[in-house]
Amino acid sequence: MTAIYESLLLKLSNVAELAVQDQGTLSPQAKQALVRSTREFKDTMKEAQNYAHTLPGGELSVEEQDEVIRMLENLKERKRRQLADFAEKVGNISSASVNDLKMEVDSTASTPA
Repeated sequence: MTAIYESLLLKLSNVAELAVQDQGTLSPQAKQALVRSTREFKDTMKEAQNYAHTLPGGELSVEEQDEVIRMLENLKERKRRQLADFAEKVGNISSASVNDLKMEVDSTASTPA
């Protein structure tokens, strides 16, 4: 995948090189080379775009992606708060149960038989 994007710069520089190679009239071979390298660049560019669009969220703009990220961060923070609240409640219930258990044991042990 990254090879596609890495090859784009190389192919673009090849097109630019061929375009400025001979400022005068281009020979048929030079024209063919320029057309071929331009076509290769365009094909690779289409392949890179298709790949980007198949990624999850690849069809979204940068602003839309930022909005999704903000929403997910808010959701994560809300879930963390819920988890902390739940842990606190469970901790309170557990400590209350232990205290009740100790009281039962104490009251049972102090009752004459």
